[in-house]
Amino acid sequence: MPILEYEALDVALPGMARPILDGVSLSVAEGEAVALVGESGSGKSVTARAALGLLPAGARVGGQVRVAGHELIGADADTLRAVRTGEASMIFQDPRAGINPVRRVGDFLTEQLRLVGGRSRAEAERRALELLGAVGLPDPPRHLRQYPHQMSGGMLQRVMIAGALTAEPRLLLCDEPTTALDVTTQAEIMAILRRLQQEQGLGLLLITHDLDLAAATCDRIYVMYAGRIVETGTAAELLAAPRHPYTAGLLGSSPPLHGPLSRLLPIPGTPMSLAQSAPGCAFFDRCRFARPGRCDQAVPALIPVGAALVACHRVDELADPAAQENR
Repeated sequence: MPILEYEALDVALPGMARPILDGVSLSVAEGEAVALVGESGSGKSVTARAALGLLPAGARVGGQVRVAGHELIGADADTLRAVRTGEASMIFQDPRAGINPVRRVGDFLTEQLRLVGGRSRAEAERRALELLGAVGLPDPPRHLRQYPHQMSGGMLQRVMIAGALTAEPRLLLCDEPTTALDVTTQAEIMAILRRLQQEQGLGLLLITHDLDLAAATCDRIYVMYAGRIVETGTAAELLAAPRHPYTAGLLGSSPPLHGPLSRLLPIPGTPMSLAQSAPGCAFFDRCRFARPGRCDQAVPALIPVGAALVACHRVDELADPAAQENR
């Protein structure tokens, strides 16, 4: 049974031309690391927040979201509280926005351990020290006494990871947790997350715009564009042979983590905004393989292509490298 499961999730705001999320289905098993990849504005963060019942005010919502068997769409306050304090935790991309700047790190870490976990002050402090050590901070007692402004971005993100683990969750939601960090610190943070996920058997959903990073750290990948899943498969498969033109575009527009550098090929145009809609494939205007009459008239469904699922009308043609060379 998946620790996290979405079934045909729709989220729409009044006055917008298209939904934020349109029929999103994905799952994360216990002990599995899964990435949700796409450009800014594709709906990734809303997808992650839905796993905590944190949806925009006034949104029209359809479909299902389950965490550890708890249905969150339409859930009461007690169910939401149980999920947020015991089943799932989220790490946000800006650590300085997630911690009170006038309170010490120790206060931040011990508060939930005491109020929710029922531990004494001494027990909570011991656990906080253990967690700071687990996320790689070299002097936990000193860091426990510090204020957020006394720590670097990488150190503070480690504190946020420790804070997420205070609830002993079964699911860890990571919303671009390394975006504000330099490349070296980014690698360290991702190594910590992956190690903790494997050691504790957590389900992990990583939100990122970096397909190479997702492939290096996750077991499976979902690619999202304009609120829809356009491709999903194992990380190795998507990195080696992307089937959807958007997935290939994401790979072509970012430098590889390993191997020789090649010329970057940015995706033309801009992502579709919520003020825009399309009767067919949302990627039509930016896709060099698109053909009028079909691609711009009907929304492509996710269909099996080998072990992957791809939403593209021309996927059978584009699977042939020779055909792509001649287009």
